[in-house]
Amino acid sequence: MPKWADVLLIPLISILIAFVLSGLVILAIGEDPIAAMNTMVSGSLASTYGWGYTLYYATNFMFTGLAVAVAFHARLFNIGGEGQAMLGGLGVALVCLSVEWPHWLIALPAAMIGGAFFGAAWAAIPAYLQAKRGSHIVITTIMFNFIAAALLVYVLNEFLRPAGSMDPASRLFPEGAHLPTFQQMFSTAENPLFRGAPANVTFFVAILACYLVWLLIWRTRLGYEIRAFGQSEPAAVYAGISPTKIIMIAMLISGGLAGLMAINNVMGEAERLVLNSVEGAGFIGIAVALMGRSHPFGVFLAALLFGFLYQGGAELSLWTNIPRELIVVIQALVILLTGALDNMVRIPLERLFLAMRSEKSS
Repeated sequence: MPKWADVLLIPLISILIAFVLSGLVILAIGEDPIAAMNTMVSGSLASTYGWGYTLYYATNFMFTGLAVAVAFHARLFNIGGEGQAMLGGLGVALVCLSVEWPHWLIALPAAMIGGAFFGAAWAAIPAYLQAKRGSHIVITTIMFNFIAAALLVYVLNEFLRPAGSMDPASRLFPEGAHLPTFQQMFSTAENPLFRGAPANVTFFVAILACYLVWLLIWRTRLGYEIRAFGQSEPAAVYAGISPTKIIMIAMLISGGLAGLMAINNVMGEAERLVLNSVEGAGFIGIAVALMGRSHPFGVFLAALLFGFLYQGGAELSLWTNIPRELIVVIQALVILLTGALDNMVRIPLERLFLAMRSEKSS
């Protein structure tokens, strides 16, 4: 089967099947699936306001999707993106609150370092346990999500919460640490765009991250070693590749990417550190990486799709009687079809392409 069919056609067919099944569910609860889809499309894509929210969510999912993808190339299933993004938010907040930053162009690189460092540090512990103690990475990373949530509550309440405030959140970041939004970047007095939407300059940082991950995995020696280790650990060891080194490096990069998500939701949107700022993006990153076949371009497209689903689901619950939880059903169907039931689409397509090739050669 051609590479383009594996990367694009199979996920596209899976998405269509998921939407058809979701339409049947909507029909079963007495609603119009066509009207529901129109509401989702118009609410997320028909205005710059909708696009602003869609791209904001997509930015989060790009970072967490890349985090899962990098680890998966080493056959490490990092389910700790949620906790790593939480601790990345703590790193971003500490950097932003430590100095009266004169301009966001100076604050942004420093905050990126802080977020990536805290996310990588949180991923380093499960990585060490996997590399040196044989502890399964899936178990340790998912457990560390809960530890990160408890740690964040403690730090916010005991150290970062302003005196007299009942809200478990830090104080607002200084003005110089506020990132420009799309509204500020692209609006004019005569043509206001993205009014009130949280999309900000971090979207372009996420696109740059996709490109850099592609360079790392497919254009560097380290990327080759990561992929070789993921394909066959015994062969990689025979070639002189250290399993401990690859596990640690892959997980540090993965955790750093998850931590970078905080520059979007903490520094770019809330402009302070709050509880539940990650909003499940760490887990959605798993679906994004699966659907994108762990390729940065696929992750980019899958993140846009899930951004559309998130914003469309919000509009659906606001303007119709369809509960937003139905979007979770659609997401689950997409994950099911692109993951567990992948062969249901793949095998018939492979047979089709094989038949076409045989017919062409004869």
